[in-house]
Amino acid sequence: MSDWTLTKTRLSQGAWEGVLTCKNRDDAEPDIRVTYLDDPIAGVEVKKDTTHRQWGLRVPIPADAIADGVQTLLVIEAASGRVLEKITIIAGEALADDIRAEVDLLRAELDMLKRAFRRHCVETMQDTSQVQ
Repeated sequence: MSDWTLTKTRLSQGAWEGVLTCKNRDDAEPDIRVTYLDDPIAGVEVKKDTTHRQWGLRVPIPADAIADGVQTLLVIEAASGRVLEKITIIAGEALADDIRAEVDLLRAELDMLKRAFRRHCVETMQDTSQVQ
């Protein structure tokens, strides 16, 4: 069982970033491995943050992981083999069926209906004022 906990902080400019903390608070550097399709990812950075007694993790997203469908990168603590995080990238045609895409479409349709309803209310108020 791993003592390490990984918390995502952001995904920006082609890199996933997170913070590693250790339950037992020792100063040993975490042995982290990141893989995509079982191949190790080059350029992974682990940097100690001495002020907060934690480690910063930066994972560059490989260009071949940006493709149609769902791609998953695994962040693994090498000593225990435990997966600390799954970085998932969804793009292209697979996204069309994704629930988040459906929610965005529903929001756009709701905005259209709100505008039409407001326009109807304004027109109805004008018609009512002309009748009196």
